[in-house]
Amino acid sequence: MMTMPTSRATDVLVIGWGLAGLVAAAEALSAGRRVTIIDQEPRCNLGGQAWWSFGGLFLIDSPEQRRMGIRDSLELATQDWLGNAGFDRDEDEWPRRWAEAYLQFAAGEKRSWLRERGVGFFPVVGWAERGGSGAIGPGNSVPRFHITWGTGPGIVAPFAAAVEAGEAEGRVTILARHRVEELLTADGAVVGARGVVLADSDAPRGVPSSREQVGEFAIEADATIVASGGIGGNHDLVRRAWPERLGTPPTHMLTGVPAYVDGSMHAVSAAAGARLINSDRMWHYVEGIENWDPVWPDHGIRILPGPSSLWLDATGSRLPVPLYPGFDTLGTLAHLRTTGHDHSWFITSLKIVEKEFALSGSEQNPDLTGKDIGLLVKSRLAKGPTGPVQAFLDEGADFVVEDDLESLLARMQAIPGGELLDIDRVRQEVVARDREMDNEFTKDPQIAMLRSMRSYRGDRLIRTAAPHRLQDPAAGPMIAVKLHVLTRKSLGGIQTDLEGRALDGAGQPIPGLFAVGEASGFGGGGVHGYRALEGTFLGGCLFSGRQAGRAAAR
Repeated sequence: MMTMPTSRATDVLVIGWGLAGLVAAAEALSAGRRVTIIDQEPRCNLGGQAWWSFGGLFLIDSPEQRRMGIRDSLELATQDWLGNAGFDRDEDEWPRRWAEAYLQFAAGEKRSWLRERGVGFFPVVGWAERGGSGAIGPGNSVPRFHITWGTGPGIVAPFAAAVEAGEAEGRVTILARHRVEELLTADGAVVGARGVVLADSDAPRGVPSSREQVGEFAIEADATIVASGGIGGNHDLVRRAWPERLGTPPTHMLTGVPAYVDGSMHAVSAAAGARLINSDRMWHYVEGIENWDPVWPDHGIRILPGPSSLWLDATGSRLPVPLYPGFDTLGTLAHLRTTGHDHSWFITSLKIVEKEFALSGSEQNPDLTGKDIGLLVKSRLAKGPTGPVQAFLDEGADFVVEDDLESLLARMQAIPGGELLDIDRVRQEVVARDREMDNEFTKDPQIAMLRSMRSYRGDRLIRTAAPHRLQDPAAGPMIAVKLHVLTRKSLGGIQTDLEGRALDGAGQPIPGLFAVGEASGFGGGGVHGYRALEGTFLGGCLFSGRQAGRAAAR
């Protein structure tokens, strides 16, 4: 039964309690404002997508980098960012400004600001998006991926604690199961939001909840901050926004975010006059595997691969230079979409898997998430895969494990999609690669690159296996992994200025309306341009939330 509409008033209204929303709320709260936070999900989902994340953060010239022998600089990072982003549109003016400001933040106070809030980092810096297309092409020239000690929950914790402390003091109101359907406007300004109250739900974190409506609400606010995330949980919206440059959208995709990442606030914000830009820029992974223990529908996990596995398309042809594991996410996606098939394959060895396969997600990394040093040493440095990786080897539908190549090929063919493989071609690719291991020098660029990567101490310690033949019995058994496209991030969104104020079609700020996090393309409507350098999604939530929270409190 529907209840009577409820009405409230607040200084700052935050729509969405993911990381960007929590940061914005904490900043407004620290400035003395009364804050109301609303979200359509049950309270157990506080922290949103960030809670599920690996906790990677992009930092420039950090103490962790210097201790690992990495020489980084703002100039080098800017070169990488701009080569990656490829800003080329008139509407990229604000995204580019956001990029410049964010790079200053990442090279400056970002780390100290987080450390003041108790956030620590794993000492080995990861090398994500390695590029391979030249110095001014896409990719990170040096390792910059700093894993938060505590992963996603660790980065969420201080901001959630600040908000909950404000709630205990009576200065913050947190309303679960409130779904916004309209932004309220008056005299050209946004003055709050209205929507429906959903029925209480005991669904666990990440599990889809009901959309049964039991009431209505309206909240008036001096400032309204949209922090509702992107579209990755809505495959219809993903396909609708899919650009021609990435080929045709896959018929089958896995989902890397909970179902509540539905993009509903994009249309609501546009109806209030906000300008949406760069909706065709998106970030989806090509190393997705079906979760053997799913939380949400079509739940996929991304393999965070090291550089050694042999990557083949659905027919068994090797991917071209420089499309190696961990080098160029969107370049690989675009190439694979030209093949006419929705999947691809890794062929690898247990020796590679145990050192190079990490799984994205806080729940897939109990040692880092739980800040368990004993488990960390046992799982990362001892022989054998981590527990979560071993679980996929044992239970995952996409994994084939065999002692020899011929048995592996037969099993691959038996998996749905395996009938597309040209087995003679696969055999030839594996044998040819293995022959290139007989010398310390090689014409194979992937092998040359992985040997180069091991000159970085972090890769040699925990990320890149010593080069070896895939058929070497001492490195076995052999392993094949069927890979799927995995939806994840929107790189476009609500256009904003550097204070996070939403802009209208004429480029003017809409009074009272702000946008942060993925809803704003992580700032400006597309701070990443066409591609992301990794570790920049959480950082974009932090920076945009901080900017807008402070501005909204003025």
